[in-house]
Formats: sequence, C-alpha cells, structure tokens
Amino acid sequence: MYNPGMKPSLKTRFAPSPTGLMHFGNLRTALFNYLYAERFQGIFLLRIEDTDTARSEQIFSEAIKQDLSWLGLEWQEGPFFQSERQAIYQEYYEQLVQSRRVYPCFCTEEELAITRKVQMAAHQPPRYPGTCRRLSQAEIELRQSRGMPSTLRFEVSDGQTIGFEDVIKGKQQFDSSHIGDFIIRRQDGSASFMFCNAIDDALMGVTHALRGDDHLTNTPRQILILQALGLSIPHYGHFPTILGPDSRPLSKRNGSRSLQELRENGFLPLGILNYLSRLGHHDPDLSLLSLATLAEHFDLARISSSPAHYDVAQLNHWQKEAMHHCSWETCWDLLPDTVKKRVPPNPELRQKFIEAIQPNLVMPAEALPLAEAIFNEKLSFSPAISKVLEEAGVEFFNVALKYLEEDLEVTYSSLITHLQQITGLKGKALFFPLRAALMGDLHGPEIAKILDLMGQEKVKSRFREVIVLLKESKHATNL
Repeated sequence: MYNPGMKPSLKTRFAPSPTGLMHFGNLRTALFNYLYAERFQGIFLLRIEDTDTARSEQIFSEAIKQDLSWLGLEWQEGPFFQSERQAIYQEYYEQLVQSRRVYPCFCTEEELAITRKVQMAAHQPPRYPGTCRRLSQAEIELRQSRGMPSTLRFEVSDGQTIGFEDVIKGKQQFDSSHIGDFIIRRQDGSASFMFCNAIDDALMGVTHALRGDDHLTNTPRQILILQALGLSIPHYGHFPTILGPDSRPLSKRNGSRSLQELRENGFLPLGILNYLSRLGHHDPDLSLLSLATLAEHFDLARISSSPAHYDVAQLNHWQKEAMHHCSWETCWDLLPDTVKKRVPPNPELRQKFIEAIQPNLVMPAEALPLAEAIFNEKLSFSPAISKVLEEAGVEFFNVALKYLEEDLEVTYSSLITHLQQITGLKGKALFFPLRAALMGDLHGPEIAKILDLMGQEKVKSRFREVIVLLKESKHATNL
C-alpha cells in the first residue's frame, strides 16, 4: 500500500458541510486526516463547504469548530468558507466555457427523474443522456432569452478510462461511458460540490484527500475537472463506511449521536478519539493512547477493507478507560450539579470522594447514587439487600459497632480481621453485609476508601441504623 515517507509538504483537509451537527462519520474523517498530517509533520486544513445556502447555517459552522477544538484536532490553515470564494470558481467556469468543456443544461428535475426511471427499468446505470449537449448555439440563446433556468454540465467523452491509485484501496479504474455529463454549477449559480471541492483542493495545495468511500465515484469526475483545467490532482484515499447495528450506514436512526450530545452527557475527548481511531483502523496497542501517540500509530495500510461497525460497548469501554485515567479535578468537573450538591464543600473531601468512586465510573451521572449512599443521613434498603443484612444478623453488626466504639483508629483491614476472628465468617458472607450496610448495594467502590471517606462516626451511625432495622424486622416477624 501507499507509503509517502516523510514529506514536510504533506497537507490533508477536513471539508464538512455546515448542514447539521457532527456525527461519527464526519468525525472519523476529520480524525483520520488529522492523524495522517500529524504523523508526517504535515498540515491539517479546515474548509467549510457552505455553497448550499438553503441548508448551510452559521450555527453549524461554529459547532464544527467547537467540536474539533474540544477534541484537540487543531487545524493549521483555515477555516476557509466556500461561500466567500464564488469569484474564484467563476474564473474557472469561464476557462471551461472557453475550452468548450461545458454546456448549459435546461432539463428540469422532472425530466431527469423520468430519464433515470427509464434507464433503471432497462437495467442501465443512471446517467445523463446528453440531451442538451446536442443543442445548437441558436437554440441555447433562444432558451436563455426566454429566461429558462439552466445548470452547467461538464462534458465527458465516451471511451475513456479514468484511473488513479487510491492510497487505501489500491488501483481504481472507471469507464467514462458510465459517468455521463455531470453538473458543476447549479441553477442558482452556486458551485456544486463536485466542482468547488476539487478546485479548492488544488488551489489550497491539498496533497491527500482522505474521505469515506461514498465519495469514491466522485473522484473520477473531479480528476476530469482538474485535468481539464491543468490543476494539480491530490492523492485520493477512501475508507469504508461506518455501519450501524442493523448493518445499514450509520445515522441518527440507527444509533449515531452527535458530538455535542456526547459532550453534554459527559464523554471525554480522549475516550472518543481512542474509539474512533480504531473504528476501521487496526492499532495493535490496546491501551489508552494520547492523541500524539495515536498519530504515531496511524497507518493507511491498517485501514480495513471492510465496513466498520459502530459498537456502543466499545465506545463505553474507551470512555471508561479515559474516565479512569483522568485527573480527579477533571473527573470532578464532569460531575452533574446534582452530584456536586451532595458532596460537602471541602476540597480534601471532594478529592477523596473522586478517588473512591472514579474506578467505578463509566459516565459521570453514575456518581449520583454513590454520592447519595455516602453522604445521605439514612439509607433505604431493597428487599435483596435487606435479605443480606438479615442473614448476617444483629450480632454481626453489634460486633462491628463495639469494635469501632473501642478504638478511634480502626482501619478496614483491622475491622475485617476482627470480624473474621469473632464471627468465623469469610468471603462474601463477611464482605457483603459490610458493603450492604454502608452503601445499600453489593457492588461499588472499595470499602476501605468508603470507610475513610465517611469517617468513623458515620460508619457507626450506619451500623446502628441497621441494628435497629433488623430488630424491628425480627419483632414484626414474631408478631
């Protein structure tokens, strides 16, 4: 596969359309282009392709920049806005008109739809049949004088083979007979994606255009445009589509979430980056990696030829890794206000709280029941937890309480040793009652850290609470 070596002039680009929020598909495109540029000390360029004025919105342009910055994908050039470059595109339209490579097309959408329907019924590839290519100059002028709207089509000669070396997929060849004349300027005068995307790549010095394989059939058209204008052609690379759980292209309908939503829900940038960098790209290192290390490991040869499948479990795995490796301050900042309100305003206590619960968190919101269990005055016990407490019995907690009252410096290990010696219990029969009494659950943070966080007085209060509960329960049973 393609290996460019160390090229200081290497330049990639991310060229989104500001028609919505960023999702995994365009996020991965941005990341792969960034990693490739970083690996070879190249330039990562941001270009906002906003020529579709009906659908493009400034709010989405700002969201794109915010999302990239939040992930740490900083661009070295741009952002450029195609809506500000119409005069440049017009110059190149005029060149193509002068060289007779283009012609006006007056066909309506209805006429084109009927043509496509007929072609597909005949099992032919849908392509423009060249209807307006055959118009004489007089016929063109007559239609223009009548105010008939027109697009501008690029003329594609039959019998050509358009080939290029895809830096990911290898050698690609296309028969021009299957392409047909295509639109490069819309009826409203704005540049089509096919045209301005290719022009800008050439003028901005993009050396590598890495994108999803849904653009693969666009590439021979863009090569034809650039050849006709004598402009440089970048190296193209197309990686497979991301599929959802239903094996259809990933979209909002089958599970894709915007980066804004992920950020608001407490996902960490490093977790998202580690997940996306492995979505269709093999990295033999399975540990959580920094963005710089991800770039060092990025290799076009490691991109799979098969579609990548979006996997929520894998996303959550990398979120968990990122959550466990972040600083306690970062973890605290991620917590919802509902959690922070439950923790006393003491910096040392906050740090102890985070250090106790951080190994058990995947999402920040999961800290709420832990904060309630630790800092609420009283606990409510589910039937399953009550059963564990009843099986341990009143005497178990009397022994624990008495030991705490006799010694002001009780540690977790000393308490466990004492309980084991007195009760003869071990394993789950020993650990589960303690966890149940302190946290109202059988799973969670290390009990040693919880004891330290709660303090001895609160622990004694919890044991007294359980003793009263068990006595009342026994009395009610006897009645």
